[in-house]
Amino acid sequence: MTKTDFETLIAEVKKRQVMMREYLFREETRLQFSYQHLEDAVMSYVRAGGKSLRPAVLMFACGAVGGDEKTAIPAAAAVELYHTFTLVHDDIIDRDTMRRGVPTVHHDFMKRAINELGFDEETAQHYGLALAIVSGDLQQGWAAALLPDLHYQHHLPPELVLHLTRKLFRYTQMNLMNGETVDVMQSRIPLDQLTEDEVLEMLRQKTGVLYEYTGAAGAAIGLKLKDFDHPLVQAVSTFTGKCGIAFQLQDDILGVVGNAKQMGKTVGADIREGKRTIIVLHSLPKMTDTDRTFALGVLGNDEASDNDIQEVIGLLERYGGIDHSRNLAARYIEEGLASLNQLEDTVYKRYLVSWADFVMQRER
Repeated sequence: MTKTDFETLIAEVKKRQVMMREYLFREETRLQFSYQHLEDAVMSYVRAGGKSLRPAVLMFACGAVGGDEKTAIPAAAAVELYHTFTLVHDDIIDRDTMRRGVPTVHHDFMKRAINELGFDEETAQHYGLALAIVSGDLQQGWAAALLPDLHYQHHLPPELVLHLTRKLFRYTQMNLMNGETVDVMQSRIPLDQLTEDEVLEMLRQKTGVLYEYTGAAGAAIGLKLKDFDHPLVQAVSTFTGKCGIAFQLQDDILGVVGNAKQMGKTVGADIREGKRTIIVLHSLPKMTDTDRTFALGVLGNDEASDNDIQEVIGLLERYGGIDHSRNLAARYIEEGLASLNQLEDTVYKRYLVSWADFVMQRER
């Protein structure tokens, strides 16, 4: 991917982000709040912006099958809000303190409860968790409330809206929450009892299925279909799902060797948390006994020093875990791109191909 291709893609993604946010903040679309803390909690990550890749990919997918991408804006906004809700709750689970360059919701409102409400630390911590849970729930409901606009504003078949809603809140959500649960469980499973395939299946469920839905939804809207069985919908869905897994593999790499300021979240947190990434799973068996003993003492250790974290990062690089994850991600991208051969060569297809390249080359 050349610098020009990269800049073009980012510019096109930002255009879709603007379109999506203009829709989201309309008087008739946005939520009406009566409690300031709840509004601030719900809107925190939304206002911070993020990359908005999922809504852009959904709109690209709509255009790639010959549809009018503007008709897909309500679904694009719904997917972005749905993704945001998962981030708010995921940050509680992972005990993260930064997201999109701002404090995580539970951490921010724990601090605000102390400073603004005079709560003691224990009560404030509970308040922060409660606000994050409630705000995530509200974001999920907001996402569902936007999908009917596909029919009311753009006159798409009501059967399509019903199918998109059922698919998101039944199949996709069940898989995503299963992946989240398995991710937590895997962090406590001894590494020698965990396989690479099990970790990859967790990544498919936790990240791949929402991208899979994103591609399928965009293509189904573009074709004005009531289900996802059409070959072109399946092709785009396969592509975005495969790239979604690659995206998470790259995310795990950036969580180890990325730049904290660029990422907008803590680098090295996965090591302290003891996440069973492909990087760790590949590296540990190759280490010397001394290096392995040290690495196992740091993985999952909340009290590990920054120096210890950096030393483990060096070991993961030295023993090939990061390169192995990159190679796996490249394989998923290649498989995904092959499914796009069914699509005509249009500017929207080229945007999707550029996004696949971006997944591999991104630095945040």
